[in-house]
Amino acid sequence: MSDLSSGKGHRDENFPVASFLLKPEHRAPIMAFYRFARAADDIADHAEALETEKLRLLGEMRAGLAGNGAPEAMALAKVAHERQLDLVHAHELLDAFTQDVMQRRYADWDALIAYCRLSAVPVGRFVLDVHGEDRSTWPLSDALCAALQVINHLQDCGEDYRDIDRVYVPLDALAEAGIGVEALGESRASPALRQVIAQLAGRTQGLLAQSAPFASAVGDRRLSAEVAVIQAQAEDLARLLTRRDPLSEPVHHSKLRMGSVAIQALLRHWFAGDRA
Repeated sequence: MSDLSSGKGHRDENFPVASFLLKPEHRAPIMAFYRFARAADDIADHAEALETEKLRLLGEMRAGLAGNGAPEAMALAKVAHERQLDLVHAHELLDAFTQDVMQRRYADWDALIAYCRLSAVPVGRFVLDVHGEDRSTWPLSDALCAALQVINHLQDCGEDYRDIDRVYVPLDALAEAGIGVEALGESRASPALRQVIAQLAGRTQGLLAQSAPFASAVGDRRLSAEVAVIQAQAEDLARLLTRRDPLSEPVHHSKLRMGSVAIQALLRHWFAGDRA
């Protein structure tokens, strides 16, 4: 597509992407959506590309959804046509990545969640559409996807500020703690910033409490299992962020921890009788 690729793939993400838990026939369209999203995300997050170049390339992504543009978008459009899937979710993602290029700060929690509505929520809704799930499950999915996005932002808050001058930590939370965005550029978080991160992680736990029934509400047994795993991993990371400093301490899962949380989640899910 472009020379702005980060080289990051689905195995590098914090949470499972089209894992073996899903039926093979569902993994292909989800991977097409992932490759589209990864390409667009790499454009928006590139540290050196000019804003005009980013917007031009994102325009090529949008044109590809109509059949003549970036190859990742054209591939997704082809799959969507074959499966009769709505491309509105892909267009909303592009709206989010365009916003990333144009906006570097978020005033408050509501503004951050409004951004998550475009940057994360469409992913869950697309996955549900692929599986033919009832759209009554969307609110539960929305809460989980927003939580996953906020977790990512908290984990990477220092890197985002230093590398691309982007701050997702709400400005009003920083101001209330008596600090500015510059605090994110330190090698270690101040006590005030630690308190802000912990408070935001606590609000994220509130989103996860809303999404807790999601796995049981999903009709597809294998998707239900993947949702249970993702929910458990998100809960574990949110707890970690209430206690650790993302500027100086590990706040991502190791492969071992990720596997351990996943196995425990699956055992709880199956033996609790969530899926017959």
